[in-house]
Amino acid sequence: MSAPTIALLGGGFSDDPDTLLDDFVLAATGRPRPKVCFLPTASGDAPGYIEKFHAAFGTRDCEASHLELFRRTLTDLRSFVLAQDVVYVGGGNTANMLAVWRLHGLDEVLREAYRAGVLLCGISAGACCWFESAFSDSFGPPAPLTDGLGLLPGSLCPHYDSEPARRPGYLAAVNDRALPAGWAVDDGAAALFTDGRLTDVVTRREGATLRRVQADGDDPVRETARTARVLAG
Repeated sequence: MSAPTIALLGGGFSDDPDTLLDDFVLAATGRPRPKVCFLPTASGDAPGYIEKFHAAFGTRDCEASHLELFRRTLTDLRSFVLAQDVVYVGGGNTANMLAVWRLHGLDEVLREAYRAGVLLCGISAGACCWFESAFSDSFGPPAPLTDGLGLLPGSLCPHYDSEPARRPGYLAAVNDRALPAGWAVDDGAAALFTDGRLTDVVTRREGATLRRVQADGDDPVRETARTARVLAG
């Protein structure tokens, strides 16, 4: 059984003109032809998003599938999810996604999949959901969201370098203890956590990386950029 692994993506098939971050995810499975299931819940199972996933992965060296909950036809979620090598969660509304997952019992299935070694990954909402909390725009302007799945401790802020409100807002939230210490991922970067520990940081463009954001004791908040390995195109 593989170690519990989560990949945080600042891009991928939905945003990037290349396949570098998605290639990183597929390689991280260590499988010659991994099974990859797309969860588009955060977008309300938007048909165009699903089509874009299959256009990107359908010709890759993998077995691509998707799981809809708004138009659910699958009865046995557990068997289906545990048979995957990767669960790839799309962007959208984090709070709505988590609520739908819990209603269908998918939250517990994903926890079991994580323990079983299924690689969990995603972009934006699909990266935020794995943490205890996140800096999310689920209710409008970015604000603390504190009911994530908690597979990784602390908090996450996506789109750290691309949306003007993200960096100052997240720094203030951690500084004020509205959010616990956590991580901020730039668009174009990706990070791998194995057994809850950061084990790799990569980027498809110079300057993009993962940053540790924390405030200890009475000290003001500070951010520390991690060295990112540049992916070759």
